[in-house]
Amino acid sequence: MKIKEVIVVEGKDDTAAIRRAVDADTIETNGAAVGADVIERIKLAKERRGVIIFTDPDFPGEKIRRTIAEQVPGCKHAFLTREAAKAKNGKGVGVEHASPDDIRQALANVYEETADWEEEITFAELIEAGLIGGEMARQRRLRLGAELKIGYANGRQFHKRLKVFRISRDTFYAALAQVMQEETGDA
Repeated sequence: MKIKEVIVVEGKDDTAAIRRAVDADTIETNGAAVGADVIERIKLAKERRGVIIFTDPDFPGEKIRRTIAEQVPGCKHAFLTREAAKAKNGKGVGVEHASPDDIRQALANVYEETADWEEEITFAELIEAGLIGGEMARQRRLRLGAELKIGYANGRQFHKRLKVFRISRDTFYAALAQVMQEETGDA
């Protein structure tokens, strides 16, 4: 599988994992403090070929994703679940631990950022759905993020991702119903 876009990853181990799964070029951020030179390379790659941000499903990975998305608008995003990115020994989470199949699946389900979306799911709807502020909210967002293939995020970021990746109301509520069925054991 050949990927046209340049994939932004955190480090050389992530690049190696990507190359085991697909034929692609990468840019490595080498940590959470994404330097100006790296941002310039990402901007150039976006102009010429397009960019897919593919960071670890953890706090530093999300920080890198936000930093790049703010400074280089219009990037595509690929997400892995924490489960798919978990190290075999249980110590660590990252793209480098994912199987080639999980990486290919994430790259087959990229999302493109957009700003003008009118079918926005409101913050109040997220609260009503038990995705913010409740006892199970974090777990529901984790499972719903996996179901929608947008990854885990806190409530505010989850709301933003629904808008940025144009998750329709029908898609959202169908995925939420699936998560709630699993929760009650009716699946």
